[in-house]
Amino acid sequence: MGASEPPNFSWVVEGRLAGLAMPREPGHYRYLRDHGVRHLVSLTEHAPPHHGCCPQIQLHRLRVPDFTPPSPQQIQSFLQIVEEANGRGEAVAVHCMLGHGRTGTLLACYLCKEQHLAGGDAIREIRRLRPGSIETAEQERAVIHFCQCLSTGEET
Repeated sequence: MGASEPPNFSWVVEGRLAGLAMPREPGHYRYLRDHGVRHLVSLTEHAPPHHGCCPQIQLHRLRVPDFTPPSPQQIQSFLQIVEEANGRGEAVAVHCMLGHGRTGTLLACYLCKEQHLAGGDAIREIRRLRPGSIETAEQERAVIHFCQCLSTGEET
């Protein structure tokens, strides 16, 4: 009953926010739990298997179709989950199928908001931390648009 690192797991901000591919076995959840993750944001159409095996981890569902960007409302929901969890000292992990496109898009939006990066800089940083992230031009545009709205104070 050991813990095993989930596929494509990495911290974007140590102890606060991580990205990963879909966890597929109970050991993946135990790994997340053992590393302080108390919230798992799932971006896939279907819930990840075995998600009930670690009741200490709350599952949040934001269904985003593969190869598309999250909607502005989904971005805001994600950032609110992270802000509230981090405010309680709890870490958040976010996943899509492989942890690249949808996951990377939300992680880049987080960097825009929390580290005040421009869209292109946030995309480059997430791709540096998590190679293969943000797969489509639409996902890139979603990050850039979100960051522009943040910097001008517009609603996203």
